[in-house]
Amino acid sequence: MSTQTRLEIVRAIETIGVVAVVRLEEARSGLDVANALAAGGVTVVEVTMTVPNAVTLIEQLTAALPANVIVGAGTVVDAKTAGTVIAAGARFVVGPVFRPEVIAECHRHGVPAMPGCFSPTEILNAWDAGADVVKVFPATTLGPGYFKDLRGPLPHLRLMPTGGVTRENAGAWIRAGAVAIGVGTALVDPKAVAERRFDAITENARQFIQAVNDARAPQAVRA
Repeated sequence: MSTQTRLEIVRAIETIGVVAVVRLEEARSGLDVANALAAGGVTVVEVTMTVPNAVTLIEQLTAALPANVIVGAGTVVDAKTAGTVIAAGARFVVGPVFRPEVIAECHRHGVPAMPGCFSPTEILNAWDAGADVVKVFPATTLGPGYFKDLRGPLPHLRLMPTGGVTRENAGAWIRAGAVAIGVGTALVDPKAVAERRFDAITENARQFIQAVNDARAPQAVRA
């Protein structure tokens, strides 16, 4: 079990800047995928509850991966599941929706909660309820300008877009104020997983990390 505090985990996720959203048709490739992501610099791995035997996979990854790889759970919609994944070793919990009871359960165990929200009111309500990072989802229909607009009156929010984040727009989200980006199939390519081309996932990871780092460079901020 990690001895990191909630804030330390959040800060580590912010520093890395990319959360890999891992949705697999079967769990047996999970460790290979996580190792490939880590080799490319993406050391934050969100295992969604849609993966068969997701809880067992979280246990496996937590036991097998180096301590610098932060394994979390995604698609968590109730407090019972939150408690289960935390017991399995999840170091952060992400949801597609805002459920106050999930945040409360995560905090009871000292684990960051990242609920999914869409509207400004929902986002602020989640933040006021204790969300450590607010996942803006689905970001597919939005754009980086949405973050700029939100952070004008609400600059204290920690926001992470998920859905529709690509290598091409990753930097724009960071420049708009995202503390990290959540990336699914654009990073963990289902075809590459099926063909066991894990080197392609490593290369994807490198490119996303590079996009985030470039966007955070001083000249990018001034631009």
